[in-house]
Amino acid sequence: MEVILLERIENLGQMGDTVTVKPGFARNYLLPQKKALRATKANQAVFEAQRAQLEAQNLEKRKEAEQVAEKAEGIKVVMIRSAGDTGQLYGSVTARDIADAVGEAGVTISRSQVVLDKAIKVLGLHPIRLRLHPEVAIEITVNVARSEAEAETQASTGEMATTESQMEAEEAAIEEALELAEATEEAEAAADDEQIQTPEEAEAAVAEAEEAAEDESKA
Repeated sequence: MEVILLERIENLGQMGDTVTVKPGFARNYLLPQKKALRATKANQAVFEAQRAQLEAQNLEKRKEAEQVAEKAEGIKVVMIRSAGDTGQLYGSVTARDIADAVGEAGVTISRSQVVLDKAIKVLGLHPIRLRLHPEVAIEITVNVARSEAEAETQASTGEMATTESQMEAEEAAIEEALELAEATEEAEAAADDEQIQTPEEAEAAVAEAEEAAEDESKA
């Protein structure tokens, strides 16, 4: 089926282009979303008559989208979810979930602007594309974890935090704490040893004190 595009469609064409698409794509998406018109002489005339207005509207929407893009560029949102030891979620993260999380971060978008072919079902850092306008798109990071602490670990390592990796991190932390405690004890013991006098040192100190006292009495 041939249609006239009323806006830029990624991988398809620019505003005003006449393109051939599958009938289902046209009937279920392009036409009801008012992103295209059937390619007839009458519709071509309608488009040409409205072209200047459509281009002006498109320019205004693009400017708004660019402003949103500046606020959202590089944003990282954390999604806390339950998951098994292998990182498989007991559920999923959907486009609506991501849109809501981005909104909570201070940037309002709709779920239709979240480019997500299928729901997220595993822990980890997921790069997600936001199509804010036919000509404006950015990428954000969705950090899916079982806890805030786990999310911080994933963000710092760049890897999914599985139960095994968490246990390794905990064991490393315990080992480091034990080494620190051992070093502290050794330092304290060394300090105590320096304060302990040998019998000879003690005898010399007593003699020195007695001599000092005798000198004071003579004075």
